[in-house]
Amino acid sequence: MTTHPSPLRLGYGTNGLTDLRLDDALALLADLGYDGVGLTLDHMHLDPLAPDLAARTARVARRLGALGLTCAVETGARYVLDPRRKHGPSLLDPDPDARAARTGLLRTAVDVAGDLGAHAVHCFSGITPPGTDADTAWKRLEDGLWPVLDAAAAAGVPVAIEPEPGHLLATLDDFHHLRTALGNPSPLGLTLDIGHCQCLETVPPADCIRAAAPWLRHVQIEDMRRGVHEHLPFGDGEIDFPPVLDALAATGYEGLTVVELPRHSHAGPELARASIEFLHAADPARTTGTKGAPAS
Repeated sequence: MTTHPSPLRLGYGTNGLTDLRLDDALALLADLGYDGVGLTLDHMHLDPLAPDLAARTARVARRLGALGLTCAVETGARYVLDPRRKHGPSLLDPDPDARAARTGLLRTAVDVAGDLGAHAVHCFSGITPPGTDADTAWKRLEDGLWPVLDAAAAAGVPVAIEPEPGHLLATLDDFHHLRTALGNPSPLGLTLDIGHCQCLETVPPADCIRAAAPWLRHVQIEDMRRGVHEHLPFGDGEIDFPPVLDALAATGYEGLTVVELPRHSHAGPELARASIEFLHAADPARTTGTKGAPAS
């Protein structure tokens, strides 16, 4: 029997729409023909630390359902835990209470993801603090993730950790180091950022996708240049996208492929439109998605 790759399901990250109310952002994405959203838990959209989270999450779930959107839950908000430290504290923080705060946020994200029917919870390791040796940093990461993985197993939602340039866990090899150290737990998967592959990995992004396929639980996509960690609109970097989209479709990956432009909220609505049009044009056979024809 001949199998055919499934169309990719496209999403857009709310971290690139921070100047919009969440209801307006979701309506925009549905109107443009996106299949879903990468929902970053942050104060301007769905604040994970504010009161009545369960009720607010239920309202978002109803809104997603009414618009025909699915989601992934992302945890890369810049100052959600500490108003003075970007992305701080991390799972690698020297202070155990600070590490526990990050673990607590990730467990909350798992609960939110379960309530939203999300396909994954995204996270990352953080930057190794000054004066911390590699063995200590890896041990902190492992210890901080175990409660999250336990919660994910109970909720039936995978945790998808992202290799991030400059972080302890920066490459696909680093992901495999963590996976092996933890004993290959089933709730642990991979967030693959296509731009990061272009920036840092030793092989082309399409080869990274093929190598990562067994562990792929979430995908982020944007343009980027080799050696420069800057998320760029499509066409402004060096990535050849048709092979990337073909490789993604061939994996059988069923989650969202989310456009990740967190520094472009000032032009978010226009870039959301331009991004879906670019991806449809790059490989229309792979990106029609469940919504039907490409947006006009």
